[in-house]
Amino acid sequence: MRVLGVDPGLGRCGWAVLERRGGRVAALGYGTIHTDGEEVAPRLAELATRLRQVLAAHRPEALAIERLFFNANVRTAMTVGQASGVVLLLAAEHGLAVTAYTPPQVKQAVTGSGSAPKEQVGYMVKALLGLASVPAPADTADALAVALCHLNHAGLAGTEAAGAASTEADWLARAAPTSPGLARKGGGR
Repeated sequence: MRVLGVDPGLGRCGWAVLERRGGRVAALGYGTIHTDGEEVAPRLAELATRLRQVLAAHRPEALAIERLFFNANVRTAMTVGQASGVVLLLAAEHGLAVTAYTPPQVKQAVTGSGSAPKEQVGYMVKALLGLASVPAPADTADALAVALCHLNHAGLAGTEAAGAASTEADWLARAAPTSPGLARKGGGR
């Protein structure tokens, strides 16, 4: 599975493309898109152009985005929401399934603690992906963490069993022998 992870923002938007092959995860590309200026519309257009380039270069199969969890600064919340809208539009244009994760979900998946500091997230991203250094700025590390979170959730959900999605029947066949409350399809217990 190849996933584009995004940490949305108008001034800085982190992105990362990770691919799971078998049991290994490889970073195919990552970075942070910077936009400047007072006018929001041209900055959103620049963000869209740059993310389209990422999509064309890496052709992800899914998109994972960090959801705005809480922000006391209304202006920041607005611009993050606007940048998220651009990302969601591009995902729809490219036919990508989108999954949103809260910052605590991402931190939990990468560090084991939903309240881990940013430094720990960066360190764990470096360690898990075998990178030479902690990705900087933090927006890039966060996008890598979002993509890792999605791959972890996808793996746990069984969406990559031998390259094909697990069906309910497959799951029941595995679970029913050890779960007395589950009845098998086509016969029961």
